[in-house]
Amino acid sequence: MRGIQIKEYVSGPLDLKVTDLPSPVPDPDQYTIAIHATAANFFDLLQIRGKYQHQPTLPWISGSEFSGVITSTPSSPSPKKGGAQWKYKVGDKVFGAAQGGYATIVCAKEEQLKPVPKGWGFFESAGLFVTMPTSYAGLVTRCNLQPGDWVLVHAAAGGVGLAAVQIAKALGATVIATAGTPHKLDVARRFGADHLVDYRDDTWPQKVKALTPNGRGVDIVYDPVGLIDKSTKCTAWNGRLLVVGFTGGPIEKVATNKMLLKNISVLGVHWGAYAKNEPERVEQVWGELFKLFESRKVQGTNYTDKEYVGLETVPEALKALGERATWGKVVVKVPQNEGQAKL
Repeated sequence: MRGIQIKEYVSGPLDLKVTDLPSPVPDPDQYTIAIHATAANFFDLLQIRGKYQHQPTLPWISGSEFSGVITSTPSSPSPKKGGAQWKYKVGDKVFGAAQGGYATIVCAKEEQLKPVPKGWGFFESAGLFVTMPTSYAGLVTRCNLQPGDWVLVHAAAGGVGLAAVQIAKALGATVIATAGTPHKLDVARRFGADHLVDYRDDTWPQKVKALTPNGRGVDIVYDPVGLIDKSTKCTAWNGRLLVVGFTGGPIEKVATNKMLLKNISVLGVHWGAYAKNEPERVEQVWGELFKLFESRKVQGTNYTDKEYVGLETVPEALKALGERATWGKVVVKVPQNEGQAKL
């Protein structure tokens, strides 16, 4: 197969190289998948530099999210239904996340995979596994989003941001989107945002509040950037502030009296920890998401300003992602003949 192997940490994505590698050998409980598309993530940029909280033992293959076709099923009996058949069979189209997404072949456990939604392709589905459940669990499970709520989505043209915009709209909310460029604001509008605000303008909290009925403020703030403190200025009574991440840089410190004065709740969402702490929620969230996928109320958020084809374009794609030059999910198409002779 071909892939991007990390033998030593690199200074940046342009140091990454695609090489010929032995095909991975699946564990007894793993499927083998021929990758047709792979998605770029910010944590990939940290991991290749040795700065992520989860670092595999060198050498390892970089990347995580992907979509593709099952080429082999687990060799051990299924732990479910007393050893009945595994969920997927050879030829099934799936998307998921597992270490080694920047390759032509990857191995993954069943819980790391989902079926490609009906009517969807590999390109569109490759970037669903991380962003969509994060946004759904944040808005619904954590913030109890209700029809009629006003939702402020920061960095609304990002991967989780565009997922949040669509999910909030599909569930009956009014969405105010913030972004830092006119183009990204236009992207947020194309994906359903009702109102647009440039957060480079220091008066954005006042502008957001003025958009809401009687200037009461927003019910939910979805924040993957680090704008919780300023968002308290435009949050309604009983508002919910959701901490998704800190892509803007430093971790915030917020005076707690601001929570008290407006009866505000500050919540976090760590989707990756649900499998350990609330596994019953995982299937519930995915079940609701698939209803939205198959109704097309929620669609893939793939960056389309530039096309990335072939594993050799992964470094360029990661560089653009790290420089905030993209929107949505950056997905690289992996041609079926790339390394096909070694499948």
